[in-house]
Amino acid sequence: MIDVTPFQDLMPGNYCWGCGPTVETGLRLKSRWQGEEVVCNWQPRSEFAAGPKHILYGGIISAVMDCHSIWTAIATAYRHEARDVGSDPLVWYVTGSLRVTYRKPTPLNLPLTLTSRVEKIDGRKSIVTCSLVSGGEETAMGEMLAIRVPLDWFEPRTHAGN
Repeated sequence: MIDVTPFQDLMPGNYCWGCGPTVETGLRLKSRWQGEEVVCNWQPRSEFAAGPKHILYGGIISAVMDCHSIWTAIATAYRHEARDVGSDPLVWYVTGSLRVTYRKPTPLNLPLTLTSRVEKIDGRKSIVTCSLVSGGEETAMGEMLAIRVPLDWFEPRTHAGN
C-alpha cells in the first residue's frame, strides 16, 4: 500500500524546482513510501524532449532521480527517528554526488516510475539507489550520495558584496 500524502507536500519551505508543491513551472514530483521503498509516478511533459521529440532528455532524468533520491534519504531519516516527515526539527539533505547510468532511451509519452531505497547510512551520509522504469522496462538507474545538512544551511545567508 502507498501512503497517501507525498513527502514533498509535508515539508514546509520546500521551494525546489523539481518537487516544490507551489513551484508552477517545476517538475512537481510526488514521492511516497511503498513498503520499504520510496516510489514516485511521474508523467514527463513534451518540452522535455531530448532532440528527438519522442525521447526524454537525460538531464531531466538526472533531475527527477536527484529529487526523488534526496526525498528517499529525508524520509528514511525521519523513519529511523520514528517521526513524521516534516515534523520539527526539519531534516534536510543535499546531493554530494549523483551517478546516472542510462540503459536505453526513455520514451517521452509514457509515465515513469522511480523506485529508490537507502542502501547504507554512515553518519550524515546516505547511499541511495534509484531505478527509473518506463513502459515496464528499466531505462536508467542511479546512485546518490546524500548528505544531511544542519538547519542553518536552509536559511538565507548574507554574503559580502551582495
